Amino acid sequence: MFSELRRRLAAARRRAARVERRELRSFRKWLETTNNLLHASVLLFVPLLVGLVTLLANTVGAVSFLLFPPLASGTYTLFSEPEGRYSDPRTFVGGLTVGALCGWAAVEVAAYAYGVPTASLGVNAGAAALGVFLTGGATWALDLELPTAFSTALLVLITGTAQFAYVAGVALSSSLVAIVFAVWRREVYEERARYLYRTTEADDHVVVPMRGETAEQTAMLGARIAAAHDAGKVVLLDVVDDEEIAAAERECIAGEGENADSTAEERAADAAARDLERQAARIETTVGVPCDVAVAVENGNPAGTVLSTAEEANCDLVVTPFECDEDGALTPYLRALFGSDVDVVALQSTGERTRWKRIMVPVRSASDVAHAMLDYAERLAGGNGSISVCSCIDAERERRRTESMLANLTETVGTRCETRVSRSSIEEFVERNDAHYDLVFLGASTDRSAASKFFSRPTYERVRDLDTDIAIVHTA
Repeated sequence: MFSELRRRLAAARRRAARVERRELRSFRKWLETTNNLLHASVLLFVPLLVGLVTLLANTVGAVSFLLFPPLASGTYTLFSEPEGRYSDPRTFVGGLTVGALCGWAAVEVAAYAYGVPTASLGVNAGAAALGVFLTGGATWALDLELPTAFSTALLVLITGTAQFAYVAGVALSSSLVAIVFAVWRREVYEERARYLYRTTEADDHVVVPMRGETAEQTAMLGARIAAAHDAGKVVLLDVVDDEEIAAAERECIAGEGENADSTAEERAADAAARDLERQAARIETTVGVPCDVAVAVENGNPAGTVLSTAEEANCDLVVTPFECDEDGALTPYLRALFGSDVDVVALQSTGERTRWKRIMVPVRSASDVAHAMLDYAERLAGGNGSISVCSCIDAERERRRTESMLANLTETVGTRCETRVSRSSIEEFVERNDAHYDLVFLGASTDRSAASKFFSRPTYERVRDLDTDIAIVHTA
């Protein structure tokens, strides 16, 4: 009885762990989109910072509650647009403080002009107009223009005789927010590729199934992707099929007789291994990345053999030649790889090219696939290559949003990079420009439903006949 209960509890824990890992993986993918990261940061930091300032205000007792509205608004502006016009810590602190000082000056001038004490002035129209005027002029002259500066200028009017405490509170609280923002932007936002984009730190152990006529070019692609990381390595995999084993078996039977099955399999594997060793030596010499070889016997499921080899060799990326049927549909082998939980790059090679320096990356939206394609493109292009990140729109009103999306995507790319937005269809754009590039990255569309693919075929199916190489990317 107790053993059965323990078994069920253990099974429940394993299921909960799987669900937790899946949810964490989904959340990380969600955070990879810059807009989602910014929204999450706003929801986290704005309440925490306002709460912290409120706690300090209650503790000190000299900070007016009137500074909180402009402070909360300005904090939101900082974290929601960290690269925006008003997201400079100096401008944030200086603008709010100058606004408060100008409002204080306007109160004093109005009180003097009307011949009344400052405490008796109240909310005076002349003081309000003068405060806004002074704030606009001062922030313009000092290059501290900030919308919330006008809020601090106007709120001084209802502080009574506590103008100095209000100005000091604005300066101190805004400085606290600016320090937190500067640290967040430098350590988190600008380094988000290192923390969030999984392929940036992973996909450095690559397994390459040596299949088809373009296996050598595919192996070089995998090697150059792996070589971008110091810990990179390549495993060349040859799957020995039944025909090779049968041919070797006939030779063994004629020469040795007994133990023919095992000897034939060994000899077929040895022959394949020698070819792999020669290819591995070329890769190590040309690219400078460690290269191992592996030979497996096909068990009727080539994709399963590749995936099991990747797991055994601790590889997190499969780079394979692209394969399709006569009608253009993916082969069962490639469909199985694209449906796996391992990252896959399928190369459709059009020639003998083994270096890719000019790379096009068409994207539909910001996603983990888009970040992965950019990461691979950056690894291949290196310091002297170039990347063109493109997107196609249907209407001109989509241009600004698309340009902003492309800017967010390319912000973490270290290689020389350009962005392009076109009103043409994606296939027309790629076919018109492919001759200028060595390689075009396309997503495998594995995140789309069958119905979506029925109404709009994946891009790689619509741009098959290009003059350049195509790499199709699937992310787990």
